[in-house]
Amino acid sequence: MTRILLALSGSDHWTLQDGSRHPTGYWAEEFVVPHSVFRDEGVEVVVATPGGVAPTVDRMSLHPERAGGERRATAFRDYLDAIADDLAHPMALEHAVGHVADYDAIYIPGGHGPMEDLADFQPLGEILLQFFGANRVVAAVCHGPAGLLSANRPDGGWLFDGLHMTGFTDEEERLGGLADRAPWLLEDRLRERGADFEAGPPWAPHVVVDGNLLTGQNPASSQAATERTLDELRVHHAL
Repeated sequence: MTRILLALSGSDHWTLQDGSRHPTGYWAEEFVVPHSVFRDEGVEVVVATPGGVAPTVDRMSLHPERAGGERRATAFRDYLDAIADDLAHPMALEHAVGHVADYDAIYIPGGHGPMEDLADFQPLGEILLQFFGANRVVAAVCHGPAGLLSANRPDGGWLFDGLHMTGFTDEEERLGGLADRAPWLLEDRLRERGADFEAGPPWAPHVVVDGNLLTGQNPASSQAATERTLDELRVHHAL
């Protein structure tokens, strides 16, 4: 059976420039869509967080105006309620180090949580080095690509230097109202590290694939990124 390591932030906040804590976590759509679609396709999904802490959903992502309407918000809430027991006991992400042969892909959803804990989580960096080196699919959506920043080669270079990718843009961060208070911006940091960053229109689906690296720009990219991940698994591995 195909197995996907779904790496979630374990943080419930993002520390802003002034030291205040912005309540956050993972973004509901960016988790629910891949988790549900992968399972419907018969893929085993292993949810993991740093330290195995129970992840926190960003409450804003469950508001109808941010979820795409009351029906979608209700569907997200119902799905999370249905798997609440599983989410309460995720695997410790660091336990995947050295065990990439157990998985066919890693998928990192966003929310602002990854900006707090995944961007410099060394075990995730080691996992990404191992996944990428084994030609396994690496996928990240919205702020999930912050986790890619943890992947440094032994020589200090960035694993994804020069690759085409996308993620939550500076413009979207400004439109969302946090850019002026943010300690750093994802697009800026990815470009600084050497990413060939491709920004699509704000809030529109946009997915970029470069080899076995797949990135989605924003919550609206969740469905397309999930479907493309399945396509890439069919190419790279027998799904």
